[in-house]
Amino acid sequence: MMPNYKLKYFNFRGRAELARLVFAVAEVEYEDIRFAVEDWPKIKPTTPFGQAPVLEVDGKPLAQSSAIARYLGKEYGLAGKTNWEQAQVDMIMDTMEDILTPMRAIHFCKDEQQKAELQKKYQEETLPNYLKGLETFLCGNNGGDGYFVGSELTLADLTFMHYTGQVEVFVPNPLAKFPKLQALRERVEELPKIAAWIAKRPKTLR
Repeated sequence: MMPNYKLKYFNFRGRAELARLVFAVAEVEYEDIRFAVEDWPKIKPTTPFGQAPVLEVDGKPLAQSSAIARYLGKEYGLAGKTNWEQAQVDMIMDTMEDILTPMRAIHFCKDEQQKAELQKKYQEETLPNYLKGLETFLCGNNGGDGYFVGSELTLADLTFMHYTGQVEVFVPNPLAKFPKLQALRERVEELPKIAAWIAKRPKTLR
């Protein structure tokens, strides 16, 4: 019997979108509960750690976006077929987290000069170095013309597709100098189930 899923998050893609993408690929029904930012103070105390998203599975809460995505990925065959593949998928997911982390420091920096310096370093050094490594890894699997891990779509590809979209908020065309990565992102976005979800999901800034 299929579990009853409720995914609770703000009305934007953010930290919940990876779970939504897994649901779309797996064609699994769930309740996509979105709340307004102004409602967060009253919702926050009801969450396990005062954070969102939260996935309820038959009424039991699971917090932390990566834990949610990995749980769903394992449930629906997107986490890698072997322990080694699962480790590689985790590696790509964690690398994408490392790519996003400096962006948060930039976003919340209140000193405009320091913010500009952080932005410059991120755009010219940090991000290109990570993307170079990702493209090298991708090219080691089927010449870079398939997916990050194995021969099928995994959480690694979904995470990459979603998080590079988040990066674009700060850095226009981040994949311009990385054609294999750009092609991978387009390949994932064009998968019928992903394309259908992108077309129908609520239009939000991030």
